[in-house]
Amino acid sequence: MTTPDNASDASAGPTSVAAQDWARASVDPQYRAAVVDLLGALAYGELAAFERLAEDAKLAPSLADKAELAKMASAEFHHFERIRDRLTEIGAAPTEAMEPFVTAYESFHKQTAPSDWLEGLVKAYVGDSIASDFYREVAAHLDADTRGLVLGVLDDTGHASFAVEKVRAAIDADPRVGGRLALWARRLMGEALSQSQRVVAERDALSTMLVGGVADGFDLAEVGRMFSRITEAHTKRMAALGLAA
Repeated sequence: MTTPDNASDASAGPTSVAAQDWARASVDPQYRAAVVDLLGALAYGELAAFERLAEDAKLAPSLADKAELAKMASAEFHHFERIRDRLTEIGAAPTEAMEPFVTAYESFHKQTAPSDWLEGLVKAYVGDSIASDFYREVAAHLDADTRGLVLGVLDDTGHASFAVEKVRAAIDADPRVGGRLALWARRLMGEALSQSQRVVAERDALSTMLVGGVADGFDLAEVGRMFSRITEAHTKRMAALGLAA
């Protein structure tokens, strides 16, 4: 997954939960449920990213590009394995933890199926970055053990620089491509935010965490500011791609 530009910098400081380790924080059953939900969503997201990158590799215009995407797909799968193993370690069934998020992810991917190689690159870049921004925001309010895991699996797999290089080269070769990809990126942004907000609303433990009922780091106003920061980071990434947000 790609690293956001400024989302984590703007997060609130450590909370009472963020100062604890998992053993202490997980005594609260509501907090434990929120973490299982969060890791379940993140695990399925990594698994879906692996599948998508493997599919994108089939569309790659050269063997070198195919190999690069295959390497990134492998990194995403290793991230998935780390989260899966952690869920097992804390006594949660990984499949059960991921199941509530399958429909939302599949709906997003169905509604945003790329028509070509470039749209696939932009989709992975935009979608992964938005998800990464969100998880980094939330991670600032998690216990130290869970925070370390979440931040670790959000390490950039190399897709950001790869996507920027390929998209900018395509626009240089044919400036008309920029307009089409800019519209595509705006659509992706809207769909990604809509799906993420819907998922949070449907999962009581996650929504309670986000409004400060568990990790006491967010309030309703902060949730709004969080999504504003995510939007601002998206605008900067679009500029890096040579696209208008």
